[in-house]
Formats: sequence, C-alpha cells, structure tokens
Amino acid sequence: MVMSILDYLDGIMYYPILIIVLIVAGLIFTWKTRFIQLRMFGESIRVVTEKPKTEGAISSFQALMVSTASRVGTGNIIGVSTAICLGGPGSVFWMWLLALIGGASAFIESTLAQIYKRRDSKGGSYGGPAYYIETAMHNRTLGVIFAVFLILTYAGGFNLLCSFNLQSTFAVYPFYDKTTTPWIIGAILAVLVGYCIMGGGHRIVKVAAVMVPLMGMVYILGALVIIIFHIEQLPRVFALIFADAFDFQSILGGVSGSCMVYGIKRGLYSNEAGVGSAPNAAATADVSHPVKQGLVQMLSVFIDTLLVCSATAFMGLFSGVPITKEAAGAVYVQSAATSVYGSFGPLLITVCMILFAFSTLIGNLYYVHGCLNFIHRKEPSKTFNFWFRILCAFVIFLGAGMSMAAAWDIADITMGLMTLINIPACLILGGVAIRAMKDYQKQKAAGKNPVFLAKHIGLDESEVEFWK
Repeated sequence: MVMSILDYLDGIMYYPILIIVLIVAGLIFTWKTRFIQLRMFGESIRVVTEKPKTEGAISSFQALMVSTASRVGTGNIIGVSTAICLGGPGSVFWMWLLALIGGASAFIESTLAQIYKRRDSKGGSYGGPAYYIETAMHNRTLGVIFAVFLILTYAGGFNLLCSFNLQSTFAVYPFYDKTTTPWIIGAILAVLVGYCIMGGGHRIVKVAAVMVPLMGMVYILGALVIIIFHIEQLPRVFALIFADAFDFQSILGGVSGSCMVYGIKRGLYSNEAGVGSAPNAAATADVSHPVKQGLVQMLSVFIDTLLVCSATAFMGLFSGVPITKEAAGAVYVQSAATSVYGSFGPLLITVCMILFAFSTLIGNLYYVHGCLNFIHRKEPSKTFNFWFRILCAFVIFLGAGMSMAAAWDIADITMGLMTLINIPACLILGGVAIRAMKDYQKQKAAGKNPVFLAKHIGLDESEVEFWK
C-alpha cells in the first residue's frame, strides 16, 4: 500500500509536472542569459581559482567543492546505471540535455543566493533560496516551507538513498549477508559521518575540499581505461544513445518508464540544477561580485553530469555488458568494471562508492545546517545541534536496510517538492540576476575586476544586507 502511494506520487510529480517546469524554466533562463552556460564557460573556469578577499574565508573553490560533494555522489554511479537499465541508453542523452539547459538555472539561483546573502558574526556569509524568498519576495512562510523540504530531502530522502546505494555495492562479495551486512555497513558509515558533522560547517568544508577532487579523478581515470580498452565500440555506443533517445514511438508508448523520464529524473537527482541546494553553498563564498559564484555553480553542473555521469554511462555502454532490469544499480557498473579490471573491478567501484557516499552525506548535511539556522532565525543551541546530528546519523544507518524502490521514491518526492518552490521563485526574481550579469559583463569589458554595488542593478542597499 505504502509503495503504491509512493510510486503514484513519484510518477505524477515528474511526468508531467517537473519535466515541464524544469525544461521551460531552463530554456527561459538560457534565452534571457543569452546562453551563458556556453558563452561564459571559460570565465567560469577562471573565477574558480580566485582567492577570497578575507583570510580564512570560504573561497569560490571551497564553495564549489561543497556543492560538488553533494552533487557528485552515489547517484552518479547507481542513478545512471538504474536509468540505463530501466529506461534505456537514450536516458544518457536526456541527462546531457538537462545539464545543458540546467546550467542556466544553476547560474540564476546561485547568483540570487549571493545577492541576498547575509553576514554572520565572524564576517562571513550565509544564504540560499529560503533567504532570497524571504528577503526579495517578502514571504518568510514560503521560505520556511522550502527550508523544511530541504531538510527532509537532504537529511532524510537523499541520505537514506545514499546509504542504501553504498551498501548495495557489497552484495557481490562472498561475505555479504543481506540480513546483517547492510546494517553493519550502515552503522560504520553513520559513525564516520557523525564524527565529521559534529565539528560543524567548517569541518565539512575542509573534508569536502580534499575528498571531492580525489574521488572525481580516481573514478574518471578508472572509466577512461575501460573506454580505451573498448574504443572500437565508440560508433556503436553513440548510435545506441541517440537512436533510443529519439525513439518517440517507444517514449510515448510508456512515458513514465521511458528513457526521457528516467534521464530527467536521474539527471536532476545527480546535478540538482534548479533544486535549490547548491545556492546554500554558493552564498558562503567570499567573492567581489555575485555573478562569480553563479558561474562557479554553473560549472559544477557540468562537472557532475558531463564528466562523472558520462563516465558511468560510457563505462557500461562501452564494455558491452548486457542491459537488463535485473542489473539495475551497482551490478551493471561492477560488471562493466570487471570486463577490464577482472576481480579488481567490483572493488574499484566499491572504493569509489565509499568516497562518493561519504562526500555526499557530509555535503548534504552542510545544506541542512543552514536551513536550521533560517528556521530558528539564529544558530540552534548546542544541545539541539547535538541531538539533531545524532538523528541524521541514525537516518544514514536506517537507509542501509531499506528497499531500493522505496529509497528512490522518497528521495525523488522530497526533491521534487523543493524544486516546485525554488524554480517559480527564480522565475519571479530572475530579472535581478540578469541585471547583475549585465553589470558584471560591463565591468569586465572596461577591464575591471567586477565589484558589486546594489545601485548598479537598481536595488536599494537595505535589500542586500551583506553588500552594504
């Protein structure tokens, strides 16, 4: 009964509601920014390397690593595998398309988060969708609802799923016992993550800054070796992806289970463009102009989908491992790795999954920390924080023993609710981000390092607390 309800809600939320909302909003933002995701791609790479103005402040690179820690996770492996095995190879194309147009959405939401961010007691900054909804739309109630959905998504749905995905990679090993092993793995993971989050936001930032580049390089290099070993499959793989992606007779015959819907669902779960999560990290970066962090977070979408998700897809498709519904999840990717690495293949995927899962869990809880502050209007008490973090660790433990279908449905539904608040807010406030973009470009054209002043984009200083 419960699973039927979850499946039904998951189905109608993504088709037709979220598919239409995400694509239409992404196209509107792409048009209004004049294809910023392509036009200013080089600039997005340049601004990542800028140092913060204040010593000890969070840099653009560190904010990128926190958002990428959340984006690049188990969904990049298990999610892509599930999309291909259940939806078909064409789902890869729809993931690419969502990332391309989603880059503009990511730019808008993160630029808004920077414009409307607030100053903390130590001179740093914080913010996110809840804050720009409250400040610019004058609607604290809606901001609180968004913050609650984010907490449910990132401390609940996503962390349940992440824990499940990690333990599922151990199923190929002889020692795995489905009645006990998931709980043991869940307990170990809960303790490790609990240690990191007990140190608060700055410990999370430091861990993410080290782990994310490491795990990304290891995984992409591992996938490249598999691709090179099967390079003769290149024409067949691309033909397979595009033929399936444009098989509209098949898509229209069963839309909810088609490659299009699976590609969009798993793409959204993975890159989070427009969901409203990354702006919480973007707001903490110390930059001279909000557009710089908008560009950085746009880059994060491409890192996630065009690099890491593609690495998983190509690993499976180039290897020639049969695509079956039974292989959905870790099995498909581990089988692909076995085709080149032999018995070491499953171990490689397991190590990558451990790194991905750990970084995702701590990145997720960084977002949760900011939304708790918003709801309380201040930093919650140490006692509250302690017990809340214990609860988060328990959720991670619980997720390891769940069913795959329930874990995916819960994560999809809670994320969808966030998106349905954030995207309309971005459409309403998007003009502010567009004016900021034009101001940035004007200063760049004059040979300046852009510096933000509220009056340059028609805002009063009272509206932008941090930038006074």
